[in-house]
Amino acid sequence: MVLKPIRSFNGRLAFAIAAAALGSSFQHGYNTGVVNAPQKLIEEWIKDVESNRTADGIVDPSKVTMIWAIAVSIFCVGGMIGGSITGIVAERFGRKGGLLLNNILVVLSAIFQGSAKAAGSPELIIIGRFLIGINSGINAGLAPMYLAEISPVNLRGAVGTVYQLVITISILVSQILGLESILGTAEKWPVLLAITVVPGILQLLTLPVCPESPKYLLLSKGKELEAQRALSWLRGTIEVHDEMDEMRTEYESVKLVPKVTLREMFVNSALRIPLFICVVVMIAQQLSGINAVMFFSTSIFEMAGLDGVNAQYATLGMGSVNVLMTLLSLILVEVAGRKTLLLVGFAGMCIDTVLLTICMAYVKGGPVWVSYLSILFVIVFVVMFATGPGSIPWFLVSELFNSSARGAATSLAVAVNWTANFIVGLAFLPLAEALHGYVFIIFAILQALFVLFIFRKVPETKNKTMEEINSMFRQISYN
Repeated sequence: MVLKPIRSFNGRLAFAIAAAALGSSFQHGYNTGVVNAPQKLIEEWIKDVESNRTADGIVDPSKVTMIWAIAVSIFCVGGMIGGSITGIVAERFGRKGGLLLNNILVVLSAIFQGSAKAAGSPELIIIGRFLIGINSGINAGLAPMYLAEISPVNLRGAVGTVYQLVITISILVSQILGLESILGTAEKWPVLLAITVVPGILQLLTLPVCPESPKYLLLSKGKELEAQRALSWLRGTIEVHDEMDEMRTEYESVKLVPKVTLREMFVNSALRIPLFICVVVMIAQQLSGINAVMFFSTSIFEMAGLDGVNAQYATLGMGSVNVLMTLLSLILVEVAGRKTLLLVGFAGMCIDTVLLTICMAYVKGGPVWVSYLSILFVIVFVVMFATGPGSIPWFLVSELFNSSARGAATSLAVAVNWTANFIVGLAFLPLAEALHGYVFIIFAILQALFVLFIFRKVPETKNKTMEEINSMFRQISYN
């Protein structure tokens, strides 16, 4: 296939990408990271509220811990629910329409979380976190789907990576705003939680200017003229005949088969094989150990002789490295390809995790250079994760399925990702307390297994059209 020059990237496409990604993946990243900095402040407030509710004013510390744990973990529960209904939302309201309507949950969440302290109700934080979790789950499916469908084939991977890029930026923003010198105080933490409404408002102002996904308009609604108008707007030219012909070919093949059901996703091998690949890659992202490294990072920095404040700034530096490497992967994904970056990322993390485990065993009481080596391995781990495993799973689903199956496949894959995230969150702390630094051995074994799976099963989708990818899976299913 002869590729057109990258003139298809223009100001309008950039605007549409920014409008879709900034307002959606920002919620995902910001609300993942925002609870870390003010944890002690909010726990102290919960303790005060609960003591006022009891006659004797005595509060069991375990009750405070439980309320906080529910408030943190309920975000993932919401994500699981949101992820599982992505397909319904995408088909009923469209990709753009679904993203816009989803901001209702953002506004409600900001009201609940922002007013929790004034109302003296920790329950409002739990409700707000649950709602923003549902919002983030829906966004995790809809935004990569919209980005994949509006981008030209030669930029599909780079545009798809934008979702993870904004997640890394928003986590960094949440860490910066959570500093004591900014919003990480007993008076200002409600503002820190409520500020999540800002990107939602920005999306409500910008996304209506952008068109609906041309693929959705043609393949799901049969509106050819509207699809052509949308595509012309996105490409900044009326010369979109080749892309329209490609979409018409896909439309004709979609018309021949009924709408894909969940049952058919598991029964039809041409659909089951790519679904299995997407689900395993999503699980691999969550079980890679990135959460473990992030959790241990501050304590590793403190072991290296940094005090609490400097360790916090070092963690911010690590977040900055994550952003920069994700930005680099945006370029690399169209040069090296998806499979190569996944293999490099997971293999690099596997080797790095083994070395980090050895360092963790000797860091206490050992020479100071072991501590500095630990810091280096933490940074290398983040670099390897950002290379491919952090971003590629989100848009791989949209690349492996045509429009008729994309909604159902996205719902399943995103729900699995959030479920894996929830399980890691529940299981990690008990494992870390039991195994300490040796907890990384579990992740090293899992990473090695994921490398084998990616090498044997994951196809390269760089510069391939939807028809080429579909025919590849049909061929595999017949063999």
